[in-house]
Amino acid sequence: MPQPSDRQTRIEEALTEAFAPVSLKVSDDSAKHAGHAGASPEGETHYSVEIVAEAFEGLSRVQIQRTIMMVLQKEFDTGLHALALKASAPAANP
Repeated sequence: MPQPSDRQTRIEEALTEAFAPVSLKVSDDSAKHAGHAGASPEGETHYSVEIVAEAFEGLSRVQIQRTIMMVLQKEFDTGLHALALKASAPAANP
């Protein structure tokens, strides 16, 4: 199956496959960072992710962040510059 051409879809698919989230919201915030370090005129460099997944149960905030970053390493290697992350297990998400 071919890879989706847009980064947002690839991020959504990678996180869904890795964590089967209860909820997931991915937003491209690149336009807000135009002119900043790491920003590209084409966009797709700065994203916000809100994810709630059972897979994060029992993990610390740092462990969750590291796990997500590992899943998205290919995106960082190909131009993703910054990721604002809100991640938790369902029980920790009121």
